[in-house]
Amino acid sequence: MPIFWWENFKVGGLAKYGLDYDSLPRSTPRLIYCSITGFGQDSPYAERAGYDFLIQGMSGLMSITGEPDRQPQKVGVAVTDIVTGLYATIGVLAAVEQRHRTGRGQRVDMALLDCAVALLANQAMNYLATGTAPCARATPIPTSRPTRCSRPPTAISSSRSAMTASSAASARCWASPIAGTDPRFASNSARIENREDLTTLLEAETRGWQKDPLLHALEAATVPAGPINTVAEAFADPQVLARGLKIAPEGQPGVRGPWVFSDAELALDRSAPALPRDAKG
Repeated sequence: MPIFWWENFKVGGLAKYGLDYDSLPRSTPRLIYCSITGFGQDSPYAERAGYDFLIQGMSGLMSITGEPDRQPQKVGVAVTDIVTGLYATIGVLAAVEQRHRTGRGQRVDMALLDCAVALLANQAMNYLATGTAPCARATPIPTSRPTRCSRPPTAISSSRSAMTASSAASARCWASPIAGTDPRFASNSARIENREDLTTLLEAETRGWQKDPLLHALEAATVPAGPINTVAEAFADPQVLARGLKIAPEGQPGVRGPWVFSDAELALDRSAPALPRDAKG
């Protein structure tokens, strides 16, 4: 049995095979088991699938990307997927170091949304220190597949064929009832080719909706969607609150690192170590 295990199934997806964390450590006490999901193992949104595009919107990252007074933009690569892998590597290495001392492994619980909020870095700190949410200042970055930031500010992804048909049948908020059968939108490649037509339909159908009813309708129709939050809205989101990402050790606001260990706690009340006096650099 391996002493390292990495998986990115949806929460509970490996339980039916007996390969979930709770089934394995009995025979492998040194096992370090890293789970990567959209929202973490135990949280209000734990059962939801995580998509980079949606995570960028929910975390506040999209609200600070693009030109001022224009529509929010996503980063041009799947940055939350990439940074979560990097953060996960750091978490596993920390678990290895602890295993050297204790002889025990543990689960490292990594969530895309946690890592995206941590990625806000100085923008998050500026908001937490001043209470003023930052705004977009960069230049627009084109997207690489049919995704759309609608009005109301909602991120909707069109990467799976089944979602087009199901949403058109059960919620009048996708593109239109036509979208479920129209060959222009029958596959991801077709939607890329007919991006502008799909965008026009999306904008027409979502323009009259309020954000929360639209999100509820999309969720009921199994369409991946999420709000495009400001940084302030992201820190007020029930998911972010439940994961404890906003911290205030000794009264100083900050963002918790995106690691959740089953057998360790982060030292949130300690600052970074100082360099030795004789250090050269």
